[in-house]
Amino acid sequence: MEKLDTRERIIAIADDLFYQQGFEHTSFKDIANLLNISRGNFYHHFKTKDQILSGVIERRLQKTQAMLEDWEAQGNTSEQRIKCYIRIVITNWDKIRDFGCPVGTLSNELAKLNHVGREDANKIFSLFREWLKTQFTQLNPNTDADKLALQVLSWSQGVATLANAFQDKDYVEYEVNKMCSWVDTYKAKA
Repeated sequence: MEKLDTRERIIAIADDLFYQQGFEHTSFKDIANLLNISRGNFYHHFKTKDQILSGVIERRLQKTQAMLEDWEAQGNTSEQRIKCYIRIVITNWDKIRDFGCPVGTLSNELAKLNHVGREDANKIFSLFREWLKTQFTQLNPNTDADKLALQVLSWSQGVATLANAFQDKDYVEYEVNKMCSWVDTYKAKA
């Protein structure tokens, strides 16, 4: 594993803390304590918490883009790629059960705070939306791919929210299977 520089380590730790305890409830001190660095060293890299948030959002965008590219590189069909997205709720079950969806929780928190970073955080949803739209267009060009992409996004966000609330993996698996069956209904007829 490559060694991260101090700036990258700050962003990685902040990313975890923002996810686990929220942006508003994470302080410079929380991050610095986990890194064992002085405040001076910390402030050398980031003067404000908003700068850290920007770094975290950029990191999440890069990781999301890399994940989508991995799914593309696997050579799966558009149907299989959509189902990879849907199954992410199961793949990340432990984290979602404990903390909710990292994209949804950050977007919701920033919206409640009326924070300027909200629009940037929503870029992750937009990335998923555009990618899903492309997949649905490939699956069946005779559908409203954007509406289907939004349907999958909203369905999976609802499942992630209830997974966190009820911590019921059977429910999550049921909904994931239901979503996957729903996707099958949109395949183009040969």
